[in-house]
Amino acid sequence: MFTFAARPHDMLSLSYQNKLIEAGVDEAGRGCLAGPVFAGAVILPKKYKNKWINDSKKLNEKQRDELRLEIELKAISWGVGSCSHIEIDDINILRASHVAMHRAIESLQKKPELLLIDGNRFKPYPNIPHHCLVKGDATFASIAAASILAKTHRDEFMLKLHSRFPYYGWDKNKAYATRIHVEAIRKYGTCEFHRKSFHLKAFQTKLELA
Repeated sequence: MFTFAARPHDMLSLSYQNKLIEAGVDEAGRGCLAGPVFAGAVILPKKYKNKWINDSKKLNEKQRDELRLEIELKAISWGVGSCSHIEIDDINILRASHVAMHRAIESLQKKPELLLIDGNRFKPYPNIPHHCLVKGDATFASIAAASILAKTHRDEFMLKLHSRFPYYGWDKNKAYATRIHVEAIRKYGTCEFHRKSFHLKAFQTKLELA
């Protein structure tokens, strides 16, 4: 199935422990200037093996898209949740990321008994214990799989928005603060999907000084 040019890395750890059903959870789009933040939650089979699964940031678009199909086919259960730009402005990006994670967990068809959360902060999910793991998406396969789903589902959403707002270059930058994106904001202004709570002028100044 996989046609990657690069060699596979050492396989990530499949589990944090062996007694409870684990779900890896991660988000994508937290640092973007526009659009929603997405989160993925994935329960992998206990004997699942795939040397290609890794932190989504270490994969290219083709690799992520292929692995998304693999994960959605082979996972015991998977879910994706999001939190809109409006909600982000209302409750702040950190809380919105946790809301998106909760929604991803809620969408799982099988209830996990332990949550593995990428990062160092999380709002506890009702009745399910969790562990926060810094760089967990580069350590545990279930978190890496969740990061891939979050990233690919968000990218798909931003591609649809790009057809409505092509001048921001969201087909390439996915609403991150690239020079093209920031210069488009300077020229055309923001659109309805930009996060008003983000300080866009600071990004403009940063790029001007680069």
